[in-house]
Amino acid sequence: MRVVDTTRTRPLPQEPEPAKRGLAARVSLGRVFAPVPSEFLLIASTALILTGFGLVMVLSATSATSEDAGGGPYDAVIKQGVFAVIGIPLMFLASRMPLRFWKRMAWPALIGATVFQLLVFTPLGITNDGNQNWIRIAGLQAQPSEFLKVTLAIWLGYILYRKRTLLADWRHVFIPAVPVGIAVIGTVMAGHDLGTAIILVLIMLAGLFFSGVKLRVFLLPLLLFAGGVAYFAISSPDRMRRYMSFLSNDCLADYYGDCYQPLHGIWGLAGGGVFGVGLGNSKEKYSWLPAAANDYIFAIVGEELGLIGCIVVLMLFAIFAVGAFHIVRKTDDPFVRIAAGAITVWIIGQALLNIGVVLRLLPVFGVPLPFLSQGGTSLMSVLIACGVLLSFARTIPHKARSAASPSPRGRITR
Repeated sequence: MRVVDTTRTRPLPQEPEPAKRGLAARVSLGRVFAPVPSEFLLIASTALILTGFGLVMVLSATSATSEDAGGGPYDAVIKQGVFAVIGIPLMFLASRMPLRFWKRMAWPALIGATVFQLLVFTPLGITNDGNQNWIRIAGLQAQPSEFLKVTLAIWLGYILYRKRTLLADWRHVFIPAVPVGIAVIGTVMAGHDLGTAIILVLIMLAGLFFSGVKLRVFLLPLLLFAGGVAYFAISSPDRMRRYMSFLSNDCLADYYGDCYQPLHGIWGLAGGGVFGVGLGNSKEKYSWLPAAANDYIFAIVGEELGLIGCIVVLMLFAIFAVGAFHIVRKTDDPFVRIAAGAITVWIIGQALLNIGVVLRLLPVFGVPLPFLSQGGTSLMSVLIACGVLLSFARTIPHKARSAASPSPRGRITR
C-alpha cells in the first residue's frame, strides 16, 4: 500500500476574521486623519477668516439702519450668520466628496440650478432696482442665480474633460458648451441682471482657457460673449447712463443722480485714511451710502479700518488665489484643472470687479464682494465652491508620499 503525505498539500492557516476587520478600521481611520496638502489649508483658512470678517462688517454696516427701520441691531447679522452656519459645514462636507461624485452631479446640478433660477419668473419672484433676480419663500429672500455660478463651473469642467481629445475642432468646443452656456446666461439676462451675467461669462471663458483650446478657437467664444454683453449694455438707456456716469469729469454736477452712490463710496474710503476711524464708527453707513452692507461694503471697511484693513482684505484674497491656482498647476486631472480654474476666476474676478466699482475705476455692475457682502445665497454658493476646491486639493499628487513609497522591485514576495 502507498502512503501519501498530505501535510505538503495542506493549505496554510488563514488569519482570523476579526484581525482583518481591525486592519480595515485602522486603514480607514488613517485616511480620515491623513495630512492634507498646503493648498487645502490655504483655501480653508482664508475662507473661514473672510467669512468671519464679513459677519463683523455686516453687523457694523447694518446695526444703525436696522434700528431705524424698526428692527433690532442684530437682525441682519443673525440672518447672515444662519447662512454661514449652514454653509461652512457644507463646505467641509463637499471637501470629502470624491471626483466621481462631482462628475456625476455635473448635469443634474446645472439643470436643478437653472430650474431654481426660473422661479424668479413665477409669483415667487420679486423685483429690486429694476432687476428681477430674487425670490421670496416663507419670508426669506434668495438669489437663485448665485448657484448657477458653481454649477456652471463644474458642468463646464466635466464637458470639456469628456471632449479633451477633440478640442482642436471648434465645433466640439462650441457644442454643447456655448449653446448651454448662452441658455443659462439668458435666464439671468431675462431678469435684467447684467452683473451676474458678466460673472457667468467669465466662468465660461475661464473654463475654455484652462481646457487648453487653441487661441484661434478661444477667440470665437470670446468675441461672441463680449458682443453679447455690449449689446445688452447698449440696448438699455438706463443701464447705459449708469455705466457711463463713472467717466464724467464733473461727477458733483450729478450728485443727486447716478453719481450719488459712487461719490459716497469714495468719500468713505478717503475718510478712513491709513488706520480708519475705528470699527463701528462709520458715518457713511447712516443712510448716506446706499447698499453699504452689500455692493459697497468695501467702502465701509476702508472707512472704519483704513488703508490697513483694505490691504488685509486684499492679502487674504491673494492667499486664496495662490492656494487655488496651485491646484490648477499641480493637478494631473483635466476636469480638476478646468473646474478649479473657472471657480477661482469667478471668486477672484468678482472680488476685483466689486473693489474696482468702489474705487470708481469701473461702472456700477451690482456684484457683491465674495464672503463679505450681505447676502445669504451669495455666501453659501461661495462656501460650496470652496468645498469643491478643497475636494480637488485632496487629489493633488503628494511628492513626498510618492517618493517614500517602495518601488515594485524592492518588494519581497513569498
